[in-house]
Amino acid sequence: MTRRKVGGGTPPPVGQQGDLFGGGASTPRAPTAARKSAAPRPPPPVEEDGTSLLGPMEGAPPPPPKPERVVLSVGELTRQLKQTLESRFARVIVRGEVTGFRGPNARGHWYFSLKDAGAAIDAKVWASMAARLRFALRDGMEVIAEGSVDLYEPQGRYSLIVQRLEPVGEGALALAFEQLKERLAQEGLIGPGRVRPPRPPPFLPRRIGVVTSRTGAALQDFLRVLHSRNPRQSVLVADARVQGEGSAVEVARAIERLARTDVDVIVVTRGGGSVEDLWTFNEERVARAIFASPVPVVSAIGHEIDFTIADFVADLRAPTPSAAAERLAPVLADLELTLATQAGRLRRAMERRVLELREEQGQLASRLEDPRRAINHQRLHLSEQVESMMRVLRPAVRGHREQLRALTERLQRARPQARLGEQRAHLLKLAMRLSEAVRAGVATRHGALATARLGLERASPAGQVARERARLAAHRARLLALQQGALADAQKRFQRLEGRLDAMSPLKVMSRGYSVVFRQRDGAVVRTGADVQVGERLGLKLASNGAKTLGGCEEIEATVTAVKGPVDC
Repeated sequence: MTRRKVGGGTPPPVGQQGDLFGGGASTPRAPTAARKSAAPRPPPPVEEDGTSLLGPMEGAPPPPPKPERVVLSVGELTRQLKQTLESRFARVIVRGEVTGFRGPNARGHWYFSLKDAGAAIDAKVWASMAARLRFALRDGMEVIAEGSVDLYEPQGRYSLIVQRLEPVGEGALALAFEQLKERLAQEGLIGPGRVRPPRPPPFLPRRIGVVTSRTGAALQDFLRVLHSRNPRQSVLVADARVQGEGSAVEVARAIERLARTDVDVIVVTRGGGSVEDLWTFNEERVARAIFASPVPVVSAIGHEIDFTIADFVADLRAPTPSAAAERLAPVLADLELTLATQAGRLRRAMERRVLELREEQGQLASRLEDPRRAINHQRLHLSEQVESMMRVLRPAVRGHREQLRALTERLQRARPQARLGEQRAHLLKLAMRLSEAVRAGVATRHGALATARLGLERASPAGQVARERARLAAHRARLLALQQGALADAQKRFQRLEGRLDAMSPLKVMSRGYSVVFRQRDGAVVRTGADVQVGERLGLKLASNGAKTLGGCEEIEATVTAVKGPVDC
């Protein structure tokens, strides 16, 4: 946006305007009278504007006005370029090598560059598009990107908004399959370095969980073969879509639901189809749900030639749904025949074992001694031991009794009561001597205390304290008087300064109809016309309603439409 100053004078007329660099404009001259000459003279060279080198040609029309110069702002130029690029390249297909890819950012968007031998262009993949890609992007990969050209106005940079991305030389599904297979092998979910070895399915599961579409042919084939071999087999079906958008989430949730029930094995199955139809079972979420299942998982996907990621993660792979049913359900008639044969063998073995145990019991009973005879023998032995012990204890008890009687007699002869009387009399004498000594000491201390009291009364400071107290009161009254006078002088000076400050306050001036103008973009005060530009937003502060600060003033927003030069206010 340009700015013009309005000054005195009138603008030059059309056709007489100066050039862009300040040069004077050429003015046509009035035609002169024709001169007579003997021979005609050649015309002088003529410029493009109709004037000769020596002046304007006679009879030539005035030169046309020069076109006015158009000045664009950076924003206007960028917007025009943006409209041109986005309308011209609304859909492009670009082939190049990926470089500068650092993975998704915090919001899930991808930022990288596509380059070839001659140039490079920035590319962006939004999070919604990145979530639908089936392969992992990496530096050095050659891809074909389909999208539109976008120009970011604040920086003036253009980029390619990718809406479809596929690798060059190999299919996106095959690349995604190999990348996921390699990543799961590194984590120990598949391959020889598997963290948990495959778990064998039970020989005769009590209940089988099946994850498949309830309307699919795979379920009917599985149930037909299963019930033809064992009609009593219990099946719990978890319905889930097995192809299409969102089918992987349903299959994973169905596996998790069955894992929380009482099933002994889970069968994940569906019929045959193309690679796209079977891609649900190549999703990472389905693979991790199978690996996390606490019960064995059997994968029966497609036909025998079809392999999916689920086949590698599962504990057992069955080539078809029918083969999975044959593996999990033995023939009931064969089981009953085997059970009857084993029951006969077990019965005969038990009968032989019972006969052997009876014979062994008879032999042990004949060798066993009568326990009543052993008890009587032990009782007689105990009586003899008690008699022997009493014969030894009786003399010892008699000796201890005689020793106790002799000690009692010696104690009676010693008479400790007499010794206690003597000690008591001695203690009484000592107590009397101690009391007399204490009385003499107390009397001496009383005499010394009386003498000290008389000396203290003679040297008492009470009179001096009274004099100093009166002197202190006089000084305090004088200090209070001086303090009140200084406070009164300070209040008067403060009131004078307050009046002067109030007279100089910009709010006082603003209350008489003036205002303060600020720029909205940086808050600076506008003092001259050079501080603003056309189109800029301003704020006008008005002091009203008793505002005490600029923050409490009213503010009016305005937009500059024109800036005029210096005029008389």
